[in-house]
Amino acid sequence: MERKPWIIASVLVTGLLTGCGGGGAESFLDAQAMAQLRDVLHKEPPLPDGFTVRPEQAWRMPFGQADRNCRAVLEPAGGRAPRQALTAQAAVSYHGDGLGEQAGVGLARYANEEAEGHLRALAEAMGACRAVHTSSGTDLRLRELPVRDAGDEAVAARLQGRLNGYPYAMDVVLSRVGDTLVSVVHTGMNDVDAARTRKVVEAAISMVST
Repeated sequence: MERKPWIIASVLVTGLLTGCGGGGAESFLDAQAMAQLRDVLHKEPPLPDGFTVRPEQAWRMPFGQADRNCRAVLEPAGGRAPRQALTAQAAVSYHGDGLGEQAGVGLARYANEEAEGHLRALAEAMGACRAVHTSSGTDLRLRELPVRDAGDEAVAARLQGRLNGYPYAMDVVLSRVGDTLVSVVHTGMNDVDAARTRKVVEAAISMVST
């Protein structure tokens, strides 16, 4: 996906953030599609070695404060995807064997080719999310990560620094597979392995590609 980093397209970002607000007037949730996504996430995924195969509750951000661009980028992996034209969504998490390692996977299906527009808006929000800083000792800086061959198109970034005073890192990858937005976060204390992140993304994409 070609884009100019660090430039906010205000119309797109504003539309995205309005859609995330929970006023579901623009979404038409399909009960059958919701059940299908839940079933997909509860099948045994081809995750990297060391991850539990049994899914747990949706991932949640480990900090309470973040600017609206950073929240927009991170919330889809926790089951809070943009709501415009949303027809179904589901989210789970998996624990890894690394220190503080966790993977969050969120799937969101859209009508009217809206998934493509949401990914563009999320890419702009990612470019505007420079850092997460809280008074409790959290200071995470964002840098873009190269991502290739992840679904139809994708963007990615790493947040790294300190969480409540402890070394911490988080990879976030947002990709589109047809009409579905696939959101992945991969976290760990000290650092995260980019190769394992890639495998988690591949596993998540495979869930909706088969």
